[in-house]
Amino acid sequence: MRSSTFVACGLLCWQIAAIAQTTNSVAALHDTLTSASDKTGVVGATSATNEPAYSPLTASDRWRLYFVGALGPEAILRAGAGAGISQLNGTPTEWRQGSEAYGDRFGSELAEHVIRKSMEAGGAALLHEDNRYFPSTDTPFGKRLKHAVFSVFVARNDAGQEHFAYSRFGSAVGASFISRIWQPPSETRAGDAADNFGLTMAVDIGWNVFREFRPKWLGRHF
Repeated sequence: MRSSTFVACGLLCWQIAAIAQTTNSVAALHDTLTSASDKTGVVGATSATNEPAYSPLTASDRWRLYFVGALGPEAILRAGAGAGISQLNGTPTEWRQGSEAYGDRFGSELAEHVIRKSMEAGGAALLHEDNRYFPSTDTPFGKRLKHAVFSVFVARNDAGQEHFAYSRFGSAVGASFISRIWQPPSETRAGDAADNFGLTMAVDIGWNVFREFRPKWLGRHF
């Protein structure tokens, strides 16, 4: 697992440099942008009066979201769950079973997550994308579920307008391929990286559904 640790640390350093380069521009945009177009709680819809005005991310916001996202409760839960699923499936086969094998799988999942969040945060800062999840303002279950699913595919710009989430998808693809570096031979093919990417996006959808329907008292932790 030394390779995964070195790669993760390298991406952390790159992320610090990327956000530092955009600190002044993001802060300036936050000071000058004071309003945004109204939106509904369903992705892709227009016009509503019950959603709060959008506030673009500041540089400090990006730092906080990055560290919480990369090393906070979400990272630990996702790594633990992913390692558990891999342990049950016995993949990679070279890592076998037992507590030590689970530790290897957990470390692999966490390293990939940190790499992905580093790439995503750096790309989002450069592209002025906001990848935060915004809960639906609707009440019907179906509309809220639709919003949670399709929110995976969109990000917001500094004006609050939605577009394709380039940094989210790009980072998921990049981390899926980078993580092949420390995987054993049975998991190093391009197809394995593609499968990993698909699973990552499926987990993102599930995470959004959890965020949409979670108890309110959990809001400050995730």
